Amino acid sequence: MIMKYLLLFALLFVAYIVWRNKRIEHGTGERDAATPRPTEMVSCPVCGLHLPRPEAVAGSDGRFYCSPEHRQRAGR
Repeated sequence: MIMKYLLLFALLFVAYIVWRNKRIEHGTGERDAATPRPTEMVSCPVCGLHLPRPEAVAGSDGRFYCSPEHRQRAGR
């Protein structure tokens, strides 16, 4: 009788391990897969505003500005 329960427990344990490994392989069990990557932030040299680099306006001097007006103001 005890052997039957021991065998059932071992079978359920193996099934759980297989299920968990499949889940991790497909990325559904990992929280890091859904976490977005951080965006590089830049600072406007005119006003000091910090903003994401893709949203910044690039100047001819290699600096990034928050707006075209600040890029023009720095060029003067």
